[in-house]
Amino acid sequence: MLSKASTLWYVDAPDPLAVLRDHRDPDPEAALALAKQLHTERDVLPIMVGTLAGCAGPAVDEVYIGCYPGVTVVCSAQAALIRPTALPELLVRPLASEHTYLIAFDSAYAWGAYAHWERGEFRRSFSSTRVNILEDEGLPLVWERSYWAGEHPVRWRAGELPDPQMLPFDPPDFADAANHEWLGFHYRAPGPPETPTPRDIAVCGFTLYPKGQAPDPATLLPAEEPDLTVRPQRRSILHWIRGRDRVS
Repeated sequence: MLSKASTLWYVDAPDPLAVLRDHRDPDPEAALALAKQLHTERDVLPIMVGTLAGCAGPAVDEVYIGCYPGVTVVCSAQAALIRPTALPELLVRPLASEHTYLIAFDSAYAWGAYAHWERGEFRRSFSSTRVNILEDEGLPLVWERSYWAGEHPVRWRAGELPDPQMLPFDPPDFADAANHEWLGFHYRAPGPPETPTPRDIAVCGFTLYPKGQAPDPATLLPAEEPDLTVRPQRRSILHWIRGRDRVS
């Protein structure tokens, strides 16, 4: 179960879940091009290929991108917005996609948010903690009904006392439900055996540097190659450069 995510999804495919299930390797060249397009004021350096399980909630100086046929995901701190409608215009529709989805949450603050744009036009956004609604714009969606009806209550730990003004759901789970509705998989809950999990969805990682301050990539290569029989969630730039890093 992920505790933190800040992701943007650009979707043209009618069945994004099928794309994520059938295409295990993202396009690193397309990811690099998009990273540079979104960060023209920074130097962009490839660092690793990882998965959403470890890269969905990156630091401010990192971005992780997975480019698949008709589906692109960008993991960026810029998506962790208290008010999703404040998303910069460049991030709303950089690829002229049919749909843009923002999914963000941080369980440490019991906060979750989601938003939807269709062909660049805003449709729906929501953001809240367990007590405070921070943004609620657009028409509520049908799938939200069971959450507002109290069918998905907060799972309290022993000794915790709920605030009498709290919402009838946990906002991170509410955001995750939006992700499941739009993309077909969960960040925070198990799915059917054939459904991809965050560990199955690969993303290409980049570090963002001030202009002119990026190190020489050759200085970042390890002295010895790692054991290729070990499959960590994150892999170094060495195998990416040599074309041998295939995350599955």
